[in-house]
Amino acid sequence: MNSSGWIQLALFVGALALITKPMGLYLMQVLDANGKTWLDPVLKPLERLTYKIMGVRAGEEHDWRGYTWAMLLFSLASCVFTYAILRLQNFLPLNPQGFGALSPDLAFNTAVSFTTNTNWQSYAGESTMSYLSQMVALTIHNFASAAIGIAIAAALVRGIARHSTRLLGNFWVDTVRVTYYLLVPICLVFAIVLVSQGMIQNFLPYTKAKLLEPMKISVAKVDDKGQPVLDQAGKPVMEEQTIEDQTIVQGPMASQVAIKMLGTNGGGYTNANAAHPFENPTPLSNFLQMLSIFSIGSGLTWYLGRMTKNQAHGWAIWATMTILFLTGAVVAWHYEAAGNPIHQQLGVSFADGNMEGKEVRFGIFNSAVFATITTDASCGAVNAMHDSFTALGGLVPLFNIQLGEIIFGGVGAGLYGMLVFVVLAVFIAGLMVGRTPEYLGKKIGAFDVKMAMLTLLILAMTILGFSAWAVVSPWGLAGLNNSGPHGLSEILYAFSSATGNNGSAFAGLTANTPWYNTALGIAMLFGRFLMIVPIMALAGSLAQKKLVPASAGTFPVHGGTFVILLIGTILLVGALNFLPVLALGPIVEHFLTAQGKLF
Repeated sequence: MNSSGWIQLALFVGALALITKPMGLYLMQVLDANGKTWLDPVLKPLERLTYKIMGVRAGEEHDWRGYTWAMLLFSLASCVFTYAILRLQNFLPLNPQGFGALSPDLAFNTAVSFTTNTNWQSYAGESTMSYLSQMVALTIHNFASAAIGIAIAAALVRGIARHSTRLLGNFWVDTVRVTYYLLVPICLVFAIVLVSQGMIQNFLPYTKAKLLEPMKISVAKVDDKGQPVLDQAGKPVMEEQTIEDQTIVQGPMASQVAIKMLGTNGGGYTNANAAHPFENPTPLSNFLQMLSIFSIGSGLTWYLGRMTKNQAHGWAIWATMTILFLTGAVVAWHYEAAGNPIHQQLGVSFADGNMEGKEVRFGIFNSAVFATITTDASCGAVNAMHDSFTALGGLVPLFNIQLGEIIFGGVGAGLYGMLVFVVLAVFIAGLMVGRTPEYLGKKIGAFDVKMAMLTLLILAMTILGFSAWAVVSPWGLAGLNNSGPHGLSEILYAFSSATGNNGSAFAGLTANTPWYNTALGIAMLFGRFLMIVPIMALAGSLAQKKLVPASAGTFPVHGGTFVILLIGTILLVGALNFLPVLALGPIVEHFLTAQGKLF
């Protein structure tokens, strides 16, 4: 841990604070159906035409049930559309490499993954997906799923800000306006910036370069359907291959990377994701990609304050997120900088700490902070392999996901996840002072608390339930490449990432199998849609409440006391849900590693 890292961390937080208000102001203009933006002369006619084609009456608003049904139907239709493209990829154009169709289970997993803003990848993008699949099936979802997350957050904020009404806005209007006025323009600019840093954007066939020295590698054998061949013990059968050529990826990369970061999607154009020199060419591109992951989520906190006419509350939420982010980043950085204790026992000194699985050009600090940011948000883009982190260094991204990725979070999802904890914190405060809890002038009743708790229970039950099933099943254990507590961490991380719609992975797990593809796909659906339903019910309940005047017993939702209570609620709930399994995974691995044991 050096001064350079501390300076970079300070610059990052400073830059994030500076863009929060401008982003929040623009979100106000975009999410107000009658709002005016500087893009209106160009995009307003297109917006009206879109509504006309869709048969949408822009002036009509939905209640929470109508809003939710519209979201579910749109997601279902887009998921089926993506599945069809992936299954028919070999018959469709823009496939210069001649890639075949995806298997049914992999196509299901991928379609669900991108529909839910997870972007979990059981495949290597550059060796599996055609240009058409990358641009149409996947990139379009990167815009649509991000827009849906922001729309749901806006609906919940309207539920908090409005009173004595059942209306929360129009799902179709919110989704169209977020896509047209926010995501497309900002991604266009960001893609140009990334191209200026050396990122590719073309339609060229892949380039082949002859190696000066052929090399032999051991790879998992696959059958004619592309599935791994397993031995009698359920382990992948390995075969030796001689590599004489290197394939250099080409294609429309910058356009996909821009939206994968700003939309917190995270799916890499290449399997190496943001560690690939084309996807992340320079230190500046690395900094901007980290900043872009948090940018919209940070602006939404200002939008919350403005909508509720309590800007101090919005900044209190921002401060809570920032404190949790800095804590996680420093912990991960510390343990990665400390290095592997076994090396120290052997008398081997590594000045740079644990560099396994990390790009030398990014180093310890940028790898640890990137891992923290991408799991604080539901992004999942990586510039280092989390499986190679130390036990406690890897605990940070794992725990971030299990908290619900509420620290700035996925676009929209972070804010509505954090507001669930706000409701619980206010409820706890009311119990402590013996009064009916109030939140911004509305009394929090039993139904509101039940919906908040149901959201958190769905998260915990899905993660722990699927993980428990996998660790006692042959199909779950067959995918492990590590034993003991690290193997448990790999399975736990996979289902945490799927349920949390993150998409990053502990790379030691072989997940491209029918069982894993299907189970992870179902976990993604639960983590996205089963959690949104009670959140929308909570929004509907809050919108119908009448305002009550503040009194001496009203707990203020701003200031240091509120921030401390909110952080305590988040950590307490997280600890109660996941501490037992974390103790069996990364925590026990840390102590065993200190005794010289590896897994």
